[in-house]
Amino acid sequence: MSTAWSSSSPAPHRDDEQRLRELGYQPVLARRMGGFGNFAISFSVISILSGCMTLYGFGLDTGGPAVMMWGWAGVGLFVLCVGLALAEVTSAYPTSGALYYMADRLGGRTWGWYTGWLNLLGLLGAIAGIDYGAALFTGALFNLQWGFDPTPESTMLIFICILLLHAALNLFGVRLVSVLNSVSVWWHLAGVAIIVGALAIVPSHHQSPEFVFTEFVNDTGWSNPLYVTAIGLLLAQYTFSGYDASAHLSEETSNASVYAARGIVRAIWVSWVAGFVLLAGLTFAIQDYAGTQGSATGVPPAQILIDALGTGGATAMLLIVIVAQLFCGNAEVAAASRMVFAFSRDGALPGSRLWQRVSSHTQTPVLAVWLSVVVACVLALPSLYSETAYGAVTAINVIGITPAYAIPIFLRLRAGDRFQPGPWHLGRWSKPVGWIAVVWVAVVTVLFCLPQSSPVTADSMNYASIALAVVLLLATIWWFVARRSYNTPSAYGTAREQAEIAEGIV
Repeated sequence: MSTAWSSSSPAPHRDDEQRLRELGYQPVLARRMGGFGNFAISFSVISILSGCMTLYGFGLDTGGPAVMMWGWAGVGLFVLCVGLALAEVTSAYPTSGALYYMADRLGGRTWGWYTGWLNLLGLLGAIAGIDYGAALFTGALFNLQWGFDPTPESTMLIFICILLLHAALNLFGVRLVSVLNSVSVWWHLAGVAIIVGALAIVPSHHQSPEFVFTEFVNDTGWSNPLYVTAIGLLLAQYTFSGYDASAHLSEETSNASVYAARGIVRAIWVSWVAGFVLLAGLTFAIQDYAGTQGSATGVPPAQILIDALGTGGATAMLLIVIVAQLFCGNAEVAAASRMVFAFSRDGALPGSRLWQRVSSHTQTPVLAVWLSVVVACVLALPSLYSETAYGAVTAINVIGITPAYAIPIFLRLRAGDRFQPGPWHLGRWSKPVGWIAVVWVAVVTVLFCLPQSSPVTADSMNYASIALAVVLLLATIWWFVARRSYNTPSAYGTAREQAEIAEGIV
C-alpha cells in the first residue's frame, strides 16, 4: 500500500480468519458485520446526541458559547489525529482485545495488562454513564409529559430497565447489533437535522453570531480565564470517546484490517461535523441563558427546546435524543462485552473461563454481556445517594479509556521499523500524527484531573484522579494474582490450544 490516510478499495488480502489465527486466536465469533456496520458502532458510541446534550450544561458554565464552539472545532482536530494513529495500529492487529492486545504485542505483557484494565474500566464506566444519562433524559421527558418527579430512586429504576433492554438486544447476536447501529447512524444525522432545523425556523428570536462565537461565560468560581477555557475543552473531549468500539468488533467484521481502521476515522470526522452543527443550533436558540442554566428539568438543552419550541415540540425533540442515547448505550454494551470476552480469553479476569464462553447458537459471548451490564449497574449505584457520584462514573470512563488510546500509539512510535503496518496506514504521516496524538492525550489526561469548580468541596471535587489511582491500584494487585494465567498467544494452531479454546464454546 502506498502512503495515504487510508487504503484504497480493499485489495486482495489475507483471509480474515487466517489473519486472526496468525495473531494467535481461533475464530469463534460470527463475522457478520460489514464496513458500514463497523463505522456505525463507533459513531453510535460517540453519539453527539448523547454527549453534547448531556454535557451542554457543563459547557454553559465553563467558558460558555465561545469555548463550546471553538473548543469543539479544535478538540475534534486533535481527536482525529488520535483516531488516525490508532486506526493504523488497529489495521495491523484486528482483534477483539484491541488496545491491550496492541500494547502487549508492541510493548510486552505489562503494557498490555495495564492498558487492558484502563480500557475495560473505561468501557464499563461508559455503559454506566451513557445509560444513566439516558435515564435522566427519560425522567425529564416524563416530567414534561406527565408531571413525573424524577427522584434518584425512580431514575435508578429507569436506568436498570435500560440496562436490561441493552443486555437482551446484545444476546440476539452481532447481526442485530449491526442493524441497530446502522439505523442509529441515520437516526443521529436525521435527529440533528430535525432539531437544528426546528430551532432555526420556529423561534422568533435567535442569538447573534457574535454571541455564539465570542461570548465567554465563567460560572466555575475560578478567576483565570485560561484555566476556565482549558477545562471547558472537556465537553468535546468527553464526547469524543468510545471510537475504539470499531476495533473491539473487528473479529466480527469482514475485511477487518481495512474496515475497522476506516470505521474509527469516519466515526470521528462525521461526529465532528455533525456535533458542531448541533452545538451551533442549540446555542443560537438560547432564549434565557440564566434560565437555561437553572432549568427545573435538570437538563439545560431541554429548557432550550421548551423555550424555543414549546412543551409539545420539546417533548418530540427529547424523544429523538433519548432514542439516540439508547442506540449509544446498546453499542457500548457490545464493545465492552467483546473486551470482557477478549481479556478473559487471555486469562486476565477473575472467572475468565466463564466470561470467555460463546453461545453456539448466536456466537455471542453471553456471560460477558451480562457481566458488563451488572458491573455498570454497580458503578452507578452511588448515584442514589449523591449527584457527585454520576460525575465520578463519567470520570472512570474518560480517565480510563483516553490514556489507553495513547499507549499503543506510543509503543508503535517506539517500535519504529519493527512495527509491521497493516493494509491501512499513514505512510510518511505516521510519526508526526502519532506524536501529536500522544502529546494531546497527555495534555487532556491532566485536564481531566483538574478541579472544575471553586471552592473545592466533597460535592464539587473532580474524582477523576482518584478513579485513575484506584484503577491502577486494582490492576497492580490483581497482576500479582493472575500474572501466571494472563498471556496473549503468539500463534494459534497446536492441538492443546484448539482444545482449550473449544472449551469456551457452549
